[in-house]
Amino acid sequence: MALPFAPWLRLCRWGAKRLGFAAAEAQRGISFRLEEKTAHSSLALFKGDTGVKYGMVGLEPTKVALNVERFREWAVVLADTAVTSGRHYWEVTVKRSQQFRIGVADADISRDSCIGVDDNSWVFTYANRKWHTMLVKEKTPIEGIGQPEKVGLLLDYEAQKLSLVDVTRVAVVHTLQTNFRGPVVPAFALWDGELLTHSGIEVPEGL
Repeated sequence: MALPFAPWLRLCRWGAKRLGFAAAEAQRGISFRLEEKTAHSSLALFKGDTGVKYGMVGLEPTKVALNVERFREWAVVLADTAVTSGRHYWEVTVKRSQQFRIGVADADISRDSCIGVDDNSWVFTYANRKWHTMLVKEKTPIEGIGQPEKVGLLLDYEAQKLSLVDVTRVAVVHTLQTNFRGPVVPAFALWDGELLTHSGIEVPEGL
């Protein structure tokens, strides 16, 4: 016998809570912080490791903890949470930065590399007041989005896609076809200003 809708809905919610998650959280994306042990010595984390700022001089490499996970040549930092499935969405607030890269990278990307220069990362780059995709050093111009205050990233692991989202219009601006071979993590590089990440939020309706 079918249950009336209201009791059935209450039962579903009860079952979801018994399993340790709320039904409303099913579409919630990953929640992450930036991982200090990966951050290049020119970068400093702030606001509970959700933001990163660039220092013109930065710390002397000898004054940061020795760690094989730290990027040695380029101003890159990775997030602390890997993705192996699902659809995930996060946003990035841009503060006084005119040159940065945002995207995802293989969790085991070489720490002597920069994101966007090989086939182990997939990124959107902003420089000289223009957006481009960047993959294996090849750039493709992106139209339809200007100087950012906040942008979104939508990752669809099974579909092998990473999209740049205009948060004002809640619309995809450009999509990169990827080639994920294993776990990937949100990745960031910058050469001025600050980036502040916002994660653990639901995929916006319509995306």
